[in-house]
Amino acid sequence: MQLRMPRAVRPRPGARPLTVQALTLLAGGAAAGLLAGTATCTAAQGGLLIGLADGRGGHDPALVGWFLAGRLASYTAAGALLGLLGSAVSLPPQARAVLLVVAGVTVIGYAIRLMRRTGCSAPEPPAPSRFKAPLLGAATILVPCGVTLGVELIAVSSGSPLAGAAAMAGFVVGTAPAFALLGYVLRRISRTRLARWAAIVAMGSGLWTAGAGVNLGGWLAQAETPAASGPAATTVTVWATRDGYRPAIVTARAGVPVEVVFELVDQGCTGTVSIVGRDVALPATVRLPPQPAGTLRYVCAMGMYTGFIQFS
Repeated sequence: MQLRMPRAVRPRPGARPLTVQALTLLAGGAAAGLLAGTATCTAAQGGLLIGLADGRGGHDPALVGWFLAGRLASYTAAGALLGLLGSAVSLPPQARAVLLVVAGVTVIGYAIRLMRRTGCSAPEPPAPSRFKAPLLGAATILVPCGVTLGVELIAVSSGSPLAGAAAMAGFVVGTAPAFALLGYVLRRISRTRLARWAAIVAMGSGLWTAGAGVNLGGWLAQAETPAASGPAATTVTVWATRDGYRPAIVTARAGVPVEVVFELVDQGCTGTVSIVGRDVALPATVRLPPQPAGTLRYVCAMGMYTGFIQFS
């Protein structure tokens, strides 16, 4: 599989100084986090905040700050590694699918614990470890949202640990207000009767996260794909929208090289696609070698939306 993607900015004779590149990526990462990453990341990773609300520490506002500090540290370190070592340290889709399932199960466990501790007469739980909040924040790097993966690919292509760290740190700064607000809400209701409803929402988030991991890994038996309309072609175009890929099923010729042109309409989960075991940031053109007759499945990087290419 070959990709035709916009070339990354790399230091070269006459290029901008590295510090300017880092500042540019810092600002770009913050904008991506604030404008595009708020909804997707809080949905995918916010359930881990329940881990701070299932005990007495849910009343401590400083814990949310430590959560965000741990998140900033892990993302910055990951960005530096990605910029230094490139795609060699990027997780393949199958490994990421396993992490999504594990994260979903963890959130479900926190939700069950919170449900069992609701009510004013519930016994006071022991104080949490002081390391719990930053560790939970750092663990969010293992539950990437779609926009996170796009920023990670920017860090990979930067070719610089400073620029990669700046891009990832900026992204965390951009999403911090949403996480701080969510943490505040959870802290306020952690010992009230509303905690049961929060636990139910968190359980739904955990199930959704685990299900997305299963879909990303392709571990469920797929129903028979309906036949796509139109003649088979050697070049097909797929539009990545906020609600999925359009058209969801395209027809291509079997036995010859095929180009799949992915056009990006909206920023979000579909902005990074996992196809043939690789993550691709959109817009991009994916060149596939000759394929046998059958169906090739691809999925967004979070496992939420799926598309199919029928070869005939």
